[in-house]
Amino acid sequence: MRKLPVVVAIPTKNEAENIARTVASVIGHFEAVVVVDSDSTDDTCAIAKSQGAEVVPYAWDGRYPKKKQWCLDHVHTGTPWLLFLDGDETPSPALLAELRRIFSQPVSAAAFDIPLGYWFAGRRLRHGHTIVKRALMDRTRCRFPVLGDLAAPGMGEQEGHYQPLADGPVVRLRSPIEHEDLDPVRTWFDRHNRYADWEAWLEHHPQVREEIRLAKTRQGRLFHKAPLKPLLSFAYAYVYRRGFLDGRAGLDYALAMTFYRWQIALKARELSRLTSSPTGRSR
Repeated sequence: MRKLPVVVAIPTKNEAENIARTVASVIGHFEAVVVVDSDSTDDTCAIAKSQGAEVVPYAWDGRYPKKKQWCLDHVHTGTPWLLFLDGDETPSPALLAELRRIFSQPVSAAAFDIPLGYWFAGRRLRHGHTIVKRALMDRTRCRFPVLGDLAAPGMGEQEGHYQPLADGPVVRLRSPIEHEDLDPVRTWFDRHNRYADWEAWLEHHPQVREEIRLAKTRQGRLFHKAPLKPLLSFAYAYVYRRGFLDGRAGLDYALAMTFYRWQIALKARELSRLTSSPTGRSR
């Protein structure tokens, strides 16, 4: 079978629960599969190698570029096209077929936005989740923005919730990447607790916040400026997008995202009290 002229980069840290399935889903389909690992303390690297992936160590120096841009700059740079997958993601068979059609002829796009098939609490959400990722890009025409958020908590070595910027057309694909995390649901809350720290910090740094808004999808830019985000998040996911059709998982997901947005607002208010207090502490 002809391999797609694309390098798959999988940034990882402690993904032993998921990495075998992710690597197995792409080995043999793409020109190279590279796990870029940040000093995992579990068996992520050994499992990835056993599945046929190349493993490259990564250590962040606390500055830009962060991890994904580092991948664009250093991982198999002789191949222009790079597909990012998280350690718990797999391309759907329909996506592999769609990519084969695209790369069977010259490609004019600079990047492709790919819908995310999202699993929550063990169930695939068919309605309430509508995220699109700019996961496939021509590295010669795409870069992640350099932002003033290095002092922000929460994200560390990873780029935040924004898209790489493309110097050329961006095309949205129809078929999804499946995001199914086999870790317990508490890890979802652990991650989003850190993400909320970053989002709350942005509320007090409007210039950086605006830079990030411009690096989001159209939907992300609109939501970024919307008021009453916790209520809007629930109404959008559970009612407008008919998340109620996903049963209990749809309700759990809508509530979890509502809590996440509430958490951001609460942390932002706490930061306001801390910065306004003469002693630097809330009263």
